[in-house]
Amino acid sequence: MVMFCQALNHPIFLLTDNRHSSRMGHVRRYLPGFLGFVCFSTLKSQPTIRERRNSFMKTERHVVLVQPEIHWNTGNIGRTCLAAGASLHLIEPLGFSLDSREVKRAGLDYWPKVKLQVWKSVEHFEGHLNPQEDEVVLLTKSGEKEFWSMPKPQRLFLLFGSETRGLPRDILTRYRLSTYYIPISSDIRSLNLSTAVGIALYESLRHGAPAHAWHPAALEPKV
Repeated sequence: MVMFCQALNHPIFLLTDNRHSSRMGHVRRYLPGFLGFVCFSTLKSQPTIRERRNSFMKTERHVVLVQPEIHWNTGNIGRTCLAAGASLHLIEPLGFSLDSREVKRAGLDYWPKVKLQVWKSVEHFEGHLNPQEDEVVLLTKSGEKEFWSMPKPQRLFLLFGSETRGLPRDILTRYRLSTYYIPISSDIRSLNLSTAVGIALYESLRHGAPAHAWHPAALEPKV
């Protein structure tokens, strides 16, 4: 315990009574800087519901699906985006119609509330929203860096490829310094697209997460 606390550079305290206090001098002779046996680290108070909500209101998250092929994946992703306060962008061509029953079924009755935009091409999308290089993250199995290390700026675009082809080569080349991967074992080829979006989206919100609307404190009646 002593060596562990010293490695973490934490102060150490001994909880004792007068009968054992005489031992402190003996221990200090062999462990300079030793103060005791209980390790304490600086504890930061957790942000309040209101503070988290105010922080989240300043955060922009955009999920971009490049040529998605499966309707129920897109429906599920729309629901996740709505839960996290993110916008959903679809780059054509799509492998399905947005009017299909399956999309709406996957998105349940939430689908009409999704902040959705459809673009003719990646260039069309870039021309209107003008994402900066440090605001773009590409999620791909061939990524260079773990997704935990992705940047978390105020505005962030998370790009995902289609279910069978992944991201086009020209996009990977254009943003070659912004490719990230979610670790998987060799037992599978890839994660389900909607699963990958959920993992990456919420990780990107780690330091500015939305307030949980169903938290007991948020549901308490105002006096």
